[in-house]
Amino acid sequence: MLSRTLANQTRHLNRFPLALLSILHCNPYSAAVHPISQSSIQPPHQEFQSRFPSQSQRTLVRYSSVMAGKEANEAKGSKAGSNPSKGKKKEVKKETGLGLTYKKDENFGEWYSEVVVNGEMIQYYDISGCYILRPWAMSIWEKMHDFFDAEIKKMKIQNCYFPLFVSPGVLEKEKDHIEGFAPEVAWVTKSGESDLEVPIAIRPTSETVMYPYYSKWIRGHRDLPLRLNQWCNVVRWEFSNPTPFIRSREFLWQEGHTAFATKEEADKEVLEILELYRRIYEEFLAVPVIKGKKSELEKFAGGLYTTTVEAFIPNTGRGVQGATSHCLGQNFAKMFEINFENEKGEKCMVWQNSWAYTTRTIGVMIMVHGDDKGLVLPPKVASVQVVVVPVPFKDADTKGIFDACTSVVETLKESGISAEADTRDNYSPGWKYSHWEMKGVPLRIEIGPRDLANKQVRIVRRDNSAKTDIPIDDLVVKVRETLDAIQQNLFDAAKQKKEACMTVAKTWEEFMDALNQKKLILAPWCDEEDVEKSVKERTRGEMGAVKTLCSPFDQPEMPEGTLCFASGKPAKKWTYWGRSY
Repeated sequence: MLSRTLANQTRHLNRFPLALLSILHCNPYSAAVHPISQSSIQPPHQEFQSRFPSQSQRTLVRYSSVMAGKEANEAKGSKAGSNPSKGKKKEVKKETGLGLTYKKDENFGEWYSEVVVNGEMIQYYDISGCYILRPWAMSIWEKMHDFFDAEIKKMKIQNCYFPLFVSPGVLEKEKDHIEGFAPEVAWVTKSGESDLEVPIAIRPTSETVMYPYYSKWIRGHRDLPLRLNQWCNVVRWEFSNPTPFIRSREFLWQEGHTAFATKEEADKEVLEILELYRRIYEEFLAVPVIKGKKSELEKFAGGLYTTTVEAFIPNTGRGVQGATSHCLGQNFAKMFEINFENEKGEKCMVWQNSWAYTTRTIGVMIMVHGDDKGLVLPPKVASVQVVVVPVPFKDADTKGIFDACTSVVETLKESGISAEADTRDNYSPGWKYSHWEMKGVPLRIEIGPRDLANKQVRIVRRDNSAKTDIPIDDLVVKVRETLDAIQQNLFDAAKQKKEACMTVAKTWEEFMDALNQKKLILAPWCDEEDVEKSVKERTRGEMGAVKTLCSPFDQPEMPEGTLCFASGKPAKKWTYWGRSY
């Protein structure tokens, strides 16, 4: 099957004289030497193809996915936090009756793989680790984009775009930087049938792409600050554990790159951007995060220091790096000769920052809020905040009910609430309930004969299934209040679950006990790299090694004489530790 697929792909590629992608100097035509082998060139498959049941069926059917299974095999059971034991009997799949085969609390990895597809967020692609973002997911990305883009423009940060391709000489100019990304860099090595004289890299990030031109544009202090941002895609050819949104080989992001005359200006911006990232997670996605600083081992390669917002997934006991804001110091300025003449006529190097968030934000939101019915979307990022479903009965005024649904949608839209009426007549109300619950729409409005007669509607919340009848005259006020309540409740519930998983460990024994319970661990640490490396080595196993997540800005009091949990040396700071994605 694989050889036939490769032959078909070869014939297809030969018809187009386009540059062919080869990873780390490997021949794309040969599965034998390709480092990802069969995983990256998948056979034709039927991936979660939507098959609509008859009107009498009240639940969604399960969608099958060959690609999801192949990626699970590639991840060797570790995708999205799953950890099957060797020799374990084959799991018996149980239908939940709500369109998902697996339950979130019983098999998180498989649940996640299903919910992102059944909820119409992504479609698996025939290259492992690459995914099609469907409109339902892109609309969420656009909501965050609109907020962030407006905020950075208030800060006088301008948008731009730099090329996707990077020359080897530029990429390798900053040694520490490229060493951090080298295993993930994808290279273009051929054009049609001809080998390129010099391979061209596809950007994993854009510091080395942009900074040669910063040195051309910055000459004097009047050219500063230079503050640019670009919205683009990047490629990082990770070889293990592909997980939609969380770990993918191509993803969307924004990346900001700024240059200042002083370190004080750079430091100020780092924290301002980090606060915007916190707002994206907490105010829009309703996901609580911890603001803090990365360790020297975990900071951005080539940077001075890295700040982060860290999320936590209680079901898997894993942290997620939500977004990062880096102060690069003057290291890149030195390498790329980004100098300016100050007001005294002295030649100085600039101070630089870079910062980014990605479509990983969407995956974190799904992991935190989703349930056994499907997605649960916070109202602030839902493209459809309210779905209106007619519930006609035999001999009822069907036209009147459908007209009422249309009227309700128009009223809500006029008030700035995103609403849609599902007036399809070939699906039952029960099927529609399951369909929109799977997609995570925050609020459902039902209108039947009784509601029409009583001049009311029934509202049903997605977050807690609460049902309430409200007068049609109070429609806009009540719907707006309910959407606000849903947004707040999602955040409060997520925060409560996260805090229930947080614990303090002051000794190695307490640390390991908490780790085995999937806790987010706050421990006193001596802040030494050798100790951090030792903790990683001592905790390596099937679930993955433990690392520092961040040292929170909000530091608890450190009693005099407190010792490092891992080394017994005097502790210098409190740090969060855990396994992570």
